[in-house]
Amino acid sequence: MTALVASAILSLRLLMLTGLLMAPIGALAYNKATGAGIGRHGAGLVLFVTLQRQAMS
Repeated sequence: MTALVASAILSLRLLMLTGLLMAPIGALAYNKATGAGIGRHGAGLVLFVTLQRQAMS
């Protein structure tokens, strides 16, 4: 019985460690997939247009 409990505790620890290590990678992937961040609206649009004008001159 103690071997089963020890195995369960070890499995939970590994699951928690994996979750802690994978969470930032998953959040970054989700952020890239949804297109969040500086888009072409607001300040991102102003920056985009400014850089395009500088490139043309």
